[in-house]
Amino acid sequence: QVQLVESGGGLVQTGGSLRLSCAASGRTSSVYALAWFRQAPGKEHEFVSGIRWSDGTTYYADSVKGRFTISRDDAKNTVYLQMNSLKLEDTAVYYCATQRGPANNFDSWGQGTQVAVSS
Repeated sequence: QVQLVESGGGLVQTGGSLRLSCAASGRTSSVYALAWFRQAPGKEHEFVSGIRWSDGTTYYADSVKGRFTISRDDAKNTVYLQMNSLKLEDTAVYYCATQRGPANNFDSWGQGTQVAVSS
């Protein structure tokens, strides 16, 4: 099992930036990919961005492309989500999750970190 701890959320004005962190521990050798999801009040979980562990290939939802950047620090087993040009609609609880294979579900989740964007 992989344990995930998110941090870095907070309150920011529109156009501002935040950097989220997801620290992984436990059986990190079993990770195929790590992704960020978000859930706004009354809405379903939404994929935001992901990174494939083996080669660092990155993926982004259209809604964040060009504004968010996912990266990782292998020495720290930490994945970051740099969020720039934040919009009101980016307000949500952000979760990181891991996947053990391309056909597997994301089955290890962190506790989430709140991001609130105000005008």
